[in-house]
Amino acid sequence: MGGGKISNINMPGDADLEIEEAFRRAQKAHNNKAKLVASLKTRYNKLEDKSEFHDEFIRCLKYAMIIYTREPAVENVIDFVTKFAASFETPVNEETEEEEEEDDDTEFLNFLFNFLLESHGASSHAVRFRVCQLANKLLGSLSENAQIDDDLCDRIHEAMLVRVTDKYPNVRIQAALAMARLQDPNDSDCPTIKAYILLLENDSNPEVRRAVLSCIAPSAATLSKIYKRTRDVKEKVRKLAYQVLAEKVHIRALSIAQRVSLLHEGLSDSADSVKEVIKTHLLPAWLRLLQGDVLQLLHKLDVENCSETAVTTLHAIFSMATDPDELLQNGIRLDERKLITVDSLTCENVLYWRALCEFVKSKGNEGEELLEKLLPEAAIFAEYLYSYLKSITPLSEEQRADMTQLEMVMTQEFVGQQLILLVGCLDTSEEGGRKRMVAVLQEILVMPNTPTSLIGLLVEKLIGILRDDAQKIQMVAEIISDVREPIFSISEPVDENEKRRKQVRLAEVRVQIMEAKQTLEDCISCQDFSRAAELKDSISQLEELKNQLALEVSQPAENIKEQRVEKSDPETLLKCLTMCAELFKQMNIKRGICPTMNALIESLILPSVSNPNPAVRNMAVICLGTAALHSKDLANTHLVLLLQITQLDEPKIRISALRALIDQLLLNGLNILQEKSAPPTSQAPDSPDNNGQPDQQVEEESTVQGILRMLSEFLDSEICELRTETAEGLAKLMYCGRILSPKMLSRLVLLWYNPVTEDDQRLRHCLGVFLQLYARASRANQERVEESFLPTMRTLFNAPVTSPLSEVDASNVAELFVELTRPSALVQPAAVQAVSVHDSLAVRVCNEILRDVSAPEVRLYCKTLSWLEINTEPGPANNELQLLFKDILQEVKDKYCTRVIEKLRNQLNGDRSKSGSNQDTTLLNLDDNTGEVVNKDETKPKRAKRGQKKASTAKNGKKNSKAELSSDESDEENVPEVPPSVRPSRRAKMASLEKTKQDLTALMNQEANGS
Repeated sequence: MGGGKISNINMPGDADLEIEEAFRRAQKAHNNKAKLVASLKTRYNKLEDKSEFHDEFIRCLKYAMIIYTREPAVENVIDFVTKFAASFETPVNEETEEEEEEDDDTEFLNFLFNFLLESHGASSHAVRFRVCQLANKLLGSLSENAQIDDDLCDRIHEAMLVRVTDKYPNVRIQAALAMARLQDPNDSDCPTIKAYILLLENDSNPEVRRAVLSCIAPSAATLSKIYKRTRDVKEKVRKLAYQVLAEKVHIRALSIAQRVSLLHEGLSDSADSVKEVIKTHLLPAWLRLLQGDVLQLLHKLDVENCSETAVTTLHAIFSMATDPDELLQNGIRLDERKLITVDSLTCENVLYWRALCEFVKSKGNEGEELLEKLLPEAAIFAEYLYSYLKSITPLSEEQRADMTQLEMVMTQEFVGQQLILLVGCLDTSEEGGRKRMVAVLQEILVMPNTPTSLIGLLVEKLIGILRDDAQKIQMVAEIISDVREPIFSISEPVDENEKRRKQVRLAEVRVQIMEAKQTLEDCISCQDFSRAAELKDSISQLEELKNQLALEVSQPAENIKEQRVEKSDPETLLKCLTMCAELFKQMNIKRGICPTMNALIESLILPSVSNPNPAVRNMAVICLGTAALHSKDLANTHLVLLLQITQLDEPKIRISALRALIDQLLLNGLNILQEKSAPPTSQAPDSPDNNGQPDQQVEEESTVQGILRMLSEFLDSEICELRTETAEGLAKLMYCGRILSPKMLSRLVLLWYNPVTEDDQRLRHCLGVFLQLYARASRANQERVEESFLPTMRTLFNAPVTSPLSEVDASNVAELFVELTRPSALVQPAAVQAVSVHDSLAVRVCNEILRDVSAPEVRLYCKTLSWLEINTEPGPANNELQLLFKDILQEVKDKYCTRVIEKLRNQLNGDRSKSGSNQDTTLLNLDDNTGEVVNKDETKPKRAKRGQKKASTAKNGKKNSKAELSSDESDEENVPEVPPSVRPSRRAKMASLEKTKQDLTALMNQEANGS
């Protein structure tokens, strides 16, 4: 073997493979490792003294263990060592003749494990990584029924428990994988399970969390932790969590809420890969467990309470289908009329029917043929809908106390809701079918037993079918009139005197008829035919009068008349107001208020605002707010009323009034009380024309200030929903430019960080999105963010210990402001900026430092200055900052502060050293036997206190990325940012690739020659 030949071991047999040669060959991927293992094992079995073999084997293995990078040659060696060690495993079902042979077989495996356990605490992270990797591969290569010594198993377990807390992510990953076969899901106190749970919840590296997810065993204790990872911040972790749930967890092990949450969040995930996992893994796995029964899957989801999630799930299933006819056969059975029989209607099959029709209709012309097989003509469906809704029986107060009857009626209402939604899929282009559908919808709305929950949907479908706006308003108004003032039959007693007079009159008429007939006979006998004709006509009239009088006399003692009676019960008013609200919502606000709509407001909406029933008042406020959007005069008239309701009524009604107020401010601006409209966002200039109306301006300003003061007070409300609605409304007003207030912006930032709102996910999400969009929209918005910086920081610094704001990390808040005001963050950054927002912010911060140089927050302000992108070009801003820096250096005595200011001052003077920006990343010289780069500046991110919110912004502006040489499994956070470079040629890339290939032969030869 030349210089690398090992001379201190005399191994018989020239055909047997030597250890070093085996390691040399194992580096090459094309070599057959099974043959290498067999040859080396033959050599091992022939030896009487195994210790020299062990020593030489470990010596060669150490060359691979000091290499941290995932080089192909090193990985091949690790695989070879694993296969060689695993070849000594003795299957449990085989009976060995002698105990000594069994001991010989396990001797090498035990020896290798002992060596690894002795080395797991090495100072080199490369060695620790390879130890854990070998332990992982060795344990994974053993058969399912393999047995190892209990003491050895405990030692491996203890060592890996230590390594899962290692500083380096790759070490933790391999240690977590190595413990996969050492966990006991049935043991509630299993240390491996506890370590896995700790890593899942607290490890900052997503690859570590992914490794734990891949090997943790689902159990009652771990299922909730796996489920929680579906909400991980990293896409890869969420994706793997869904895969684990699909492959290892039965659908019955999940609660209904968990199933619904998995589908809702997975199918609405921002990452397409996560959505794809739901479609290709989770849903097919659940359907396999349910024998492909989609309706049974819907039953597992409780579709009555999560219909939208169920529809989204069905659309995902439909999108994966290959045969369109398969969709029709799997879920529903239609009769010859293309309808589901009324007796067979369930929540699941009607929802499937509706979702399938909507999915096919969304395909356009491609789905027309299939849609014709799914739905009947409009007239047939109208009768079908009417017959079902007519069968819904309203419950009395006593019956509502019975949960069984209440659930049955709720199920009927849900089925009716889905049938109404199917109206939108019908073809109403044919005149006859459309008219019949309109008539049926009218009749259903007028029916007294129609549930209130279906009124809005029915009105929406009715308005959608009608085409003329005037016809829509007139028809809905007539329906409201019929519902509120239905026709009743009223009985009135008949006057006896009047009845007597009619009887007398009837007797007189009969006498007159008899006399006329006698006279007629005389005229005929006298042949006076003209007179006879006149008498004949007179007799006919008298006969008619006699019949009429006889009918009136024969009527009963009570007279029944039809009369409209106005109903004012809460249920009727709620139905009418719901129809009104839906009408105002569907009509275009540019159309204005017509007389019919105005009559509804005066006769129905305004009186209902003061109704004692809270539900009626709430719907009336919603109607009033929606109607006010159609007319500014109406809004001006009733704005004060809405303001009063926001402060005095029940929380739910206050929130409805607040929404109406926010809508008005968004539409008309804060000058809504002016008699003449002005541009919403324009500021009134100081001109002589305005001097004539100072009192009016003061009044308008006081009104605006009053509204803003009220909204600001709502931000401190103890009612969570009211606080959230106010914050969302203010965010909309500020984003649209209706409110230009740095003070209000400061309030929103503080509310976002306040620990009190930690559990309010809607508020946190809304403000988080708003701050990003608002700051990036324009330079003017960034300037307002800059103006709100100091008020926000002062509030945090001056917060008393008892205030929740005292727990907020001020440094994190300052970092957020720096990122929001960064010039590069703008959607359309300006080409040339004389003075950037960061320059202005730097001036503000410097002046704040000079206010009190001994204040404890000076250090944080100096740190903030170091984060800013200050323009170093000569100019007035540059000169001003240099003067301020000079004053600060004279006043401030803190060493950290003076060092930061001195560095910034040098940057402004153009003396900044330019180094480290284009450093090349090269591999280390492995001949020095050092395979790692230890980053001494590496620090773990500090965990935020309760209520702290990390800024979700890019943090690569002025910070130097500190990277370590890591494997492919390390997180992308550890990858340094490489400056753009020219793409190399193919030949250059091939040459570079050859240089990066690692070969352990040079190391082995070097040491052999040195010895």
